Amino acid sequence: MHRLIPLLAFGGCFLLCALRASAATGQEVSYKSGDETVKGLLYTPAGAGPFPAIVVIHEWWGLNDWVKEQASKLADQGYVALAVDLYRGKVADDSDTAHQLSRGLPEDRAKRDLAAAFDYLASQKNVMANRIGSIGWCMGGGYSLEVALEEPKLAATVINYGRLATDPVELKKINAPILGNFGGQDKGITPESVNKFEQQMKALGKSVDLKIYPDAGHAFQNPNNKNGYRADDTADAWKRTLTFFAEHLKR
Repeated sequence: MHRLIPLLAFGGCFLLCALRASAATGQEVSYKSGDETVKGLLYTPAGAGPFPAIVVIHEWWGLNDWVKEQASKLADQGYVALAVDLYRGKVADDSDTAHQLSRGLPEDRAKRDLAAAFDYLASQKNVMANRIGSIGWCMGGGYSLEVALEEPKLAATVINYGRLATDPVELKKINAPILGNFGGQDKGITPESVNKFEQQMKALGKSVDLKIYPDAGHAFQNPNNKNGYRADDTADAWKRTLTFFAEHLKR
């Protein structure tokens, strides 16, 4: 029995190390956005490809470790994931700084950076240019929808508790199917606004699948949100996301 314990410990350590080794790591890349050169982190699946790809858009905190983890997890699922950096290297550690950074982000510059991220992915030899999607959380969720509004070739869009457009003229421009995950207790992106968006999209004949988690508030998927994180709802939203991307980007 005493000999078995070290073997079990070794086996557990080996399995843990193997699981860690399987996680995709990000490589810093640079690309042009208008007259500027911007940077992002590119996560690539193992193998030669070509692969479908996803533009990953951070919350108002910036490109922090949690967002990098989401991009890595998507790469482990077989997607080239480009985690954009709309703040140009700045990351907030508190809500006051996050508020300042988000308020100070020029919307036209953010849209330009996201268009540049899409173009960068489409130009890569290991990417299927007609299988590029977008995903974002909080501020990034709103910008994920903006990518769908601005880029007619986008193949799929996931919005996690992000700001929703309301102008039917704008919504008509959307070609990508949309998946959304929202909190029923969210005071900013309210269930009423989610239901209105869904009704407008369906009236326009658009593909939309929105889910409201009744007991969840804003940012319920981020474990750093200690008072609002909901593990079960997060797991369900992630499952929905992977199923949705597989259907529209891997079909």
